[in-house]
Amino acid sequence: MGDYMFMLESHLSPAQNRAMSLVQQTAIDAGFNIYLTGGAMRDMLGGFSIRNLDFTLEGKTLKLAKKLTDIAGAALVGYDDNRHVASLRFPGDVSVRISMARKETYPKAGGTPKVTAATIHEDLLGRDFTINAIALSLNPASLGLLIDPANGVADLERRELSTTYNYSLYDDPIRMLRLIRYEIRLGFAISEKTARQFENARLAKVESMIPAYKLRGELRHIANDPHCGAIVAKLEQVGLLPLFGFDERLSRTAFAALAKFERVHESLPPDLVWECNFFPVFLHTVTEGFPPRRRNAFAEHLALSPEESQAWQKLSTNAAKLEKKLLAIPGIRIEEIYLLLHGANNQEIAYLFVHSKQRMVQDRVKNYLQKYLWIGQEIRDEEVVALGGDPGTARFEKSKAQLIAKRIRMRPKKVVDEFELPDGEFDEEELASSAGA
Repeated sequence: MGDYMFMLESHLSPAQNRAMSLVQQTAIDAGFNIYLTGGAMRDMLGGFSIRNLDFTLEGKTLKLAKKLTDIAGAALVGYDDNRHVASLRFPGDVSVRISMARKETYPKAGGTPKVTAATIHEDLLGRDFTINAIALSLNPASLGLLIDPANGVADLERRELSTTYNYSLYDDPIRMLRLIRYEIRLGFAISEKTARQFENARLAKVESMIPAYKLRGELRHIANDPHCGAIVAKLEQVGLLPLFGFDERLSRTAFAALAKFERVHESLPPDLVWECNFFPVFLHTVTEGFPPRRRNAFAEHLALSPEESQAWQKLSTNAAKLEKKLLAIPGIRIEEIYLLLHGANNQEIAYLFVHSKQRMVQDRVKNYLQKYLWIGQEIRDEEVVALGGDPGTARFEKSKAQLIAKRIRMRPKKVVDEFELPDGEFDEEELASSAGA
């Protein structure tokens, strides 16, 4: 049992470990049984990076969530009254979801389920797929006990996607789209049984019963997935793309932009917490060329909130201001470029990476993502403090920028190294050095 706890702790970042300990201890102190479940368990056992922490509580989640906001510095960012699910954000940009152990009964496909409190075993057996139906006890009497009633561990080992029960896709048809996303993201095969269920659900056209808010939520997951372009291509292949308000086929231009959009994820250091909501950038990418009337119809189809529509519609205008500032920096001033982009909105940076027509802007953004951030990960806070400034201050960031610039300038020229850009891409620092700048 201790092996699973050791495995978990070694998979989590220091900030995630702190958040898990706080949730665990607060739940125990309040007399609740608590378990790590869902995507966190799937990713840990499957050898994937753990993005979010999912907990299931045999008790009232809102009560625990409020305690955590009081004592742990967490922020409550959302609460589902029907399913009793609390979404929190912990220091270090750690995303945490705490759900009530529940049993859901669906009166009709795609409808709002009737929710009742349940045991952890009942909760797991009612989930979408077996790989998401695994729990790890965080309770003192059974610490480290793995709970796997649907045999999800075996499916993880087989790299196979299988529903937990026969009517899973009928009860909640959004799971049909989620199945496609998992197939691409995880690289797993769909089991024969689940493939038949998918075909039968398509024949019954239950996907037409997916409400707008669930389509919007799924599209947001796709937008923030590193394999978003491949997921969209598969949805197009199986004929499910029109559900989101698109044509049956996206244009070649849109797919080319999506391929570039995926490279934003690929450019980032794997351990870096780069807080960015990619949804507005994704929406702009897949709807580029839409006339205003069609954009409005698209927003209405997905029931986008005014805030979401505004973030999407104004993104290009705001990014243009950042582009202008980048162009205004003369010469090869690494420190200024780093500080400007470090303090900028990451959505605008991602937008410029994909859509800017200015070669200098493209190269400066690429250098920031593919070089400066990577080198910045190697620099210890102690090195920066020695130059002056406490973490979180402007002086600290300026000192860090100076260290990054110094390390880049100390690199041997004309030597292939881990920061070399792909063939054909212009590295302005290297060119300036060779020209005697």
